Amino acid sequence: MTDGSTAIAEVHALLRVLAAGRDVLELGSAFGIGAVAMAETARRVVTIELDPERAASTRERVRDLQNVEALEGDWRRVAAGRFGLVFADAGAYEWNRVVELTEIGGFIVKDDLTPGRAIDGDPVREFLLRDSRLVATELLTTPEAAAIVAVRVV
Repeated sequence: MTDGSTAIAEVHALLRVLAAGRDVLELGSAFGIGAVAMAETARRVVTIELDPERAASTRERVRDLQNVEALEGDWRRVAAGRFGLVFADAGAYEWNRVVELTEIGGFIVKDDLTPGRAIDGDPVREFLLRDSRLVATELLTTPEAAAIVAVRVV
């Protein structure tokens, strides 16, 4: 387990912009570094972590932030409501459920992608870039990393 020091500053900058004034859901807190970044501009951040040690680290890191709620558990069971930004930063996803958690006009961000891969055969890209409820694009966050940003339109 790392201390979260591999978090990408460029992704945090993107998340701060997209989180501004919104209710945010983070799926996979890791150590709370992303939640702290989004809390700078978000109205509210709900961050969920499955791993108990990481969840405890997140709770400690965000304890003084009034607009952050750190939850422990499986996001598929814990997440409720609709959010203006869903940052999908955990492992496997039920992408239809992620869309359900995103309000119309809200964003979904999936990072930690290898740039330049084909859409076909990549389940994340196939879903986010082709689902009729979303308009999405893939962008470089660094020369070695990419993210998909999608907006829910329906």
